[in-house]
Amino acid sequence: MSSSSPNTRRQPHQLRPGRHGLSREAVADHQRARMLDAVSEVVSEKGYVAMTVEDVIAAAGVSRRTFYDHFKGKEAAYLEAFEVAGAELIRRVGEAYAASRSLAGGLVACLRAFLEFSAEEPRYAEMCLVEVLAAGPAAIERRDAVLRTLAGVLHDGAQSDPRSAPTPPMTAEWVIGGVYEVVYGRLINGGARELPELLPDLAYSIMLAYLGTEVALELTHRFTGVWPTGLQTR
Repeated sequence: MSSSSPNTRRQPHQLRPGRHGLSREAVADHQRARMLDAVSEVVSEKGYVAMTVEDVIAAAGVSRRTFYDHFKGKEAAYLEAFEVAGAELIRRVGEAYAASRSLAGGLVACLRAFLEFSAEEPRYAEMCLVEVLAAGPAAIERRDAVLRTLAGVLHDGAQSDPRSAPTPPMTAEWVIGGVYEVVYGRLINGGARELPELLPDLAYSIMLAYLGTEVALELTHRFTGVWPTGLQTR
């Protein structure tokens, strides 16, 4: 029978003790990544306010000293975890848009990437979209920066489409803010897995602001294969 207790037994994500062939920098990077992943896990389960440094340490399988070697406290750890998740979201959305050849195709591709990311990684979505409101002004500013980036992508794309009506940049901010609120509502009610189902309705609503009813309806169906809820071809 092993004499190891549950608290000292090495977890699958932990490096084995002794020689493992990794540099000190590689070990530190591995530990930091584990702690950032643990932050998203704990925030999703307990919420930012209830999360403690001890929770993160336990989930990551590191010592308290290791945690403070990397972060000043839980807010610093949360902010970096947010930055990592936000950068991944922007990367996916940017790649989706770059691969498209039209405003409608780009909108649908970006929305699909965002909704699928939120459904596949609900803890990251909850951390970035829900718990961010409890994490303080610095976290909210980071959320707003991500939303502004997405709004900028939408505005530039809309202005480049000859069929799009001229609109001020605030239109894109309003549209992105509306998408955020819809997704936020689903997340707080446990509906993360169903988010991809919102694609046709959200795509139509966004295109409506730039292309008008008829064009938005036709393009939504063309690029999603589904009619928006309650609407059909005339």
